[in-house]
Formats: sequence, C-alpha cells, structure tokens
Amino acid sequence: MNRPKKIFFLLPGLTFGGAERVIFTLCNYLNREDFQPYLVLFNKEGMPLELLKDDVQVIDLKVDRIRFAIFKVLPLIRKEKPDIVFGGWGEVSAFLAPFVPFFKKTKFVARETNVVSEHVKRKEIRFFYRFYNNFHQIIAQSDDMQKDLVENINIEPRKIVKINNPVDVEFIQSQMFSDERKFNSLVKNVVAIGNLTERKGFDMLLNVFAHLKDENIELTILGDGRDRDELMQQKEELGLENVHFAGIQKNPYPYLQQADLFVLSSRYEGFPNVLLESGACGTYALANDCPGGIREIIQKGINGEIHSIEDAEGFAQRVKKLVQSEKDTELIVNSIHSRFSKEKIMEKYNQILREL
Repeated sequence: MNRPKKIFFLLPGLTFGGAERVIFTLCNYLNREDFQPYLVLFNKEGMPLELLKDDVQVIDLKVDRIRFAIFKVLPLIRKEKPDIVFGGWGEVSAFLAPFVPFFKKTKFVARETNVVSEHVKRKEIRFFYRFYNNFHQIIAQSDDMQKDLVENINIEPRKIVKINNPVDVEFIQSQMFSDERKFNSLVKNVVAIGNLTERKGFDMLLNVFAHLKDENIELTILGDGRDRDELMQQKEELGLENVHFAGIQKNPYPYLQQADLFVLSSRYEGFPNVLLESGACGTYALANDCPGGIREIIQKGINGEIHSIEDAEGFAQRVKKLVQSEKDTELIVNSIHSRFSKEKIMEKYNQILREL
C-alpha cells in the first residue's frame, strides 16, 4: 500500500478571509488515504487553528512579510521534501514561481485568488508572474479568472484547471443561529462583508445608500481595512445615518442569516466565498456586475440578482424592492449546496492532486 503523499499548503496567515477558508477546507477534507496535509503559515497569529482537524500539522515560519518568507519556505521544502507544494494565495505563488524548477521531485500547484490583471498592479510583483508557467498545475476559481490568466498573463491553457470554491454548508448552518438580535428589527436590514479597500467597492455602496436615506432600510458593513477612515468620512459627508460599520466579526453568519438582503459591491473578485456563504445562510443577494465568477454563482430569481452598482440610483431601487419581497430560503440554500458543496468540490481537488 502506497504511503499518503505529503502536501504543503502555503498561506501568509495574519488575516483569515476567503482564501484561508478554502485552504482550511482542503486541509480538513482531503482524502487521508492519498494525502497527509501540512499547513505552512508565514505567521499563525490571528488564525483560527481550532477549526483544523487534529491530524493537520501546522508549521509556523514566524515571518510578517510575504517576500521575506521565501527564504524560509525554500529551505523547508528542500529539507522536508513534500510530494506536493500548494500555493494557496496569489502573491505567495508568484514569489515561489521562479524556484519551482529547482525541485525535481516535488510537484507545485498554484491556486490563484483573483483576476490577476485587475488585482496585481505593482510592477515588482507582476514581474514574478512571468514564471507562472513553471507550475505543474494552476487552479482558477472562475471562467473570468481562467480567461484572464491565458489572455493577459500568458499562461499555457493546458496548465489551468477550473475548480470553483467549496462551501461548508453544514458548518455555516451550525454557526448561523444566535439568540442575540444583530440588527434593528423595526427596519429592513442589508449586510455587506469584506476588507475596507477600494477593491470591495464600499465607496460605491455608500453612494447607493445616499439614495435610500429616507427609506426604512439600514446597511451594516462587516470588516476592517486601510480605507476605513475614508469611508467613515464619506459616510459623514453624505449624512448616512442609515449606515453602520460593525468591524470584523469572528462569526459573521448570524448577520447573514438575519439580514433581509446581502449585497456584494466589489469592483472585481476571484470567486467570492461570501456570496456562497450568504446563500448557505438562505439569504438572497444583490451583486455588482463585476469580473470574478459572479454569473457562475447567481441564479437570477433563485438565489440573487446582478445589477451594475455604478448605476447608484438603479441599484438603490433594486435594494428597495428586494428587501420587501418574499424569498424561498430553502431554494436559496439548495442552489448553493447542489453546485458548491465541499463534497462536490473536494472530489475535484482529490482527483486533480492524485493525477499529479
């Protein structure tokens, strides 16, 4: 009987977002007859390691900057000789790419996390994507991402396989009920979640809610980030008493479950986990028409709708209508579970990694 292949999953650590959730799911649910997963964190601070199964071994490199971590990652690979190294974050994989040919007995996989041409603007990082074809396999989460890698990053099409993100519906539903009321029950409540950065489009969402100031509708944004002060200033300038910033919430699922509507305002995405998670909570979504798999997730009239957020007034009218309409919670959950359940997606990952 063959021994399980040793697989190293690389993550920066420090923050726990969509990419990290996916890698945690892979670590927990890969077939143990075939694989022994190791989670290699550049820094484990702030990472909810209690969510990992007991047999997932964690290696903490204690490094704060991604670019410096490579000087610890390469000696670790040389020493431990894993069968597979899996870059779980775009920049991590980019910095690793030039060194792939030096390890003849290890297979290297990159899981890209964004539409690269939209996301990676700094020339010194973009340079490393010239070596991306060194990877044995590149995983794109959406059609948009796959097309971008081929057309704009010059990746060989044969190197790319598309696998959507998995969602752990059972875990989310075990966490989504709370005795505590998260919102004002006298109004209709809209929730948005994400890092407070330009990419997530919260500046555009505030412009939408400027059209809803006189309505009985409130917006709660979960998350933190470098644009917080600018967004708070924009909120004050627009006089938005109907908008609240709730910061980072360790368990966002009760907010999603109790909301009347979830809104995705991003300028671009990879394959937004939070859109899957809102559906797993049975909450209808209104998403901006942006690159990154939105059209692969949204089934119009079933689990959500798409409208350009640049049309602030039109988007506001959709919000106004959707918070009042009745939704079929079971239909929303089934729409997500039937296509993106961890069981369905893990089957694809197990197969791809076995074939390496």
